[in-house]
Amino acid sequence: MGVICTKERLSMVLQITILFLAALNGGWMIFDGIHVIKKGKYFGPPEPGAWSKIISKCGLDPFSIGPLFIFLGVMWLISAVGLVFEFQWGYVALLITAISTLWYIKLGTIISIITICCLAFLT
Repeated sequence: MGVICTKERLSMVLQITILFLAALNGGWMIFDGIHVIKKGKYFGPPEPGAWSKIISKCGLDPFSIGPLFIFLGVMWLISAVGLVFEFQWGYVALLITAISTLWYIKLGTIISIITICCLAFLT
C-alpha cells in the first residue's frame, strides 16, 4: 500500500512543522528575553550573536530588548496556535511574526524563512 499525499495530510504536516518551529523559536526567545532581563546578559557567550549588530545599528542596546524578545516569543506561540485552530487572524499574525523575526540572524532567520515557506504552501 503506497502513501497517499492528500492536501489534508500535507496541511497537517505543515501545521505540525509550524508548531514545532514556533515552539522552538518562541520558547527560546521567551527564555532568552527573561534571562537577559534577570542576568543582564543573554544565555550563552557574553557577546550576543550577529543579530546584535543590526540592533546596535538601529541605535538600540542589544541588552535592553529583553521585553521585545519575550513579546516576539509569545507572538510565535499565539499566532501558531491561532493558525492551527484556523482563527482568521492566525495566518496573518504568524506571517507578520515570522517577518518580524528575520533580523534574529542564524537560527531565528532560518526558522522564519522555513515558516514563511510553509505558510506559502498552506494557501
